[in-house]
Amino acid sequence: MKFPDPLIPGTLIKRYKRFLSDITLADGQVVTAHCANSGSMMGLTEPGSAVWLSPARNPNRKLKFTWELASGADGDLVGINTSLPNQIVADAVAAGQIKELVGYASQRREVKYGKNSRIDLLLEDPDKPKCYVEVKNVTLKRSNGAEGGVAEFPDAVTARGAKHLVELSDMVAEGHRAVMVYLVQRQDCAIFDVAADIDPTYAEALTEARKRGVETLCYSCKVSPEEIVVDKPLPLAFDA
Repeated sequence: MKFPDPLIPGTLIKRYKRFLSDITLADGQVVTAHCANSGSMMGLTEPGSAVWLSPARNPNRKLKFTWELASGADGDLVGINTSLPNQIVADAVAAGQIKELVGYASQRREVKYGKNSRIDLLLEDPDKPKCYVEVKNVTLKRSNGAEGGVAEFPDAVTARGAKHLVELSDMVAEGHRAVMVYLVQRQDCAIFDVAADIDPTYAEALTEARKRGVETLCYSCKVSPEEIVVDKPLPLAFDA
């Protein structure tokens, strides 16, 4: 996924009220940007860190910028916009970059299913069961003693995420395929794990969903101010 316009570098002053961030641009101007991320963004909100913004294309939009990229502790770029992973994964599936999801004739996004929910990506083929794909954005990295660092989800309690796991399990029970894709919008992690200390209920829900047949994938991304694209699969700590 390429950014439609050049990103604008800046320096983070603060993030507040979850969806707002004050940022100093290179010319000294201070702007308030939309922060499209409802999580804690642990490790990515240090005042004085480098950030990148996209300009709003709608001239009538109240906030003229969106915060797109943050800097990790080691300076690695991290995509923080949670509205992008669905497109990134859809592009990767269409290009055959996620080998576990190749071979389907068509894909649709935001299709109604479950209990008043919409699936991120529905893959269909006349010769196969439907494949329901849920995508979660991953930005959190902790060491946890592992070389290269551990990508973890969630970074905050997510009752909605646990609900999605139950609905994916229900699709398997109906004879379909269901896949949970964790998209790590950074490339400085070596393995993926669930942050059970942050949300034990979600961790339990994932364990139960896997028992019921929900598949689990994790892919990291190459992140730059020009584009964010799927890079490579990450091993799952709970499969070791």
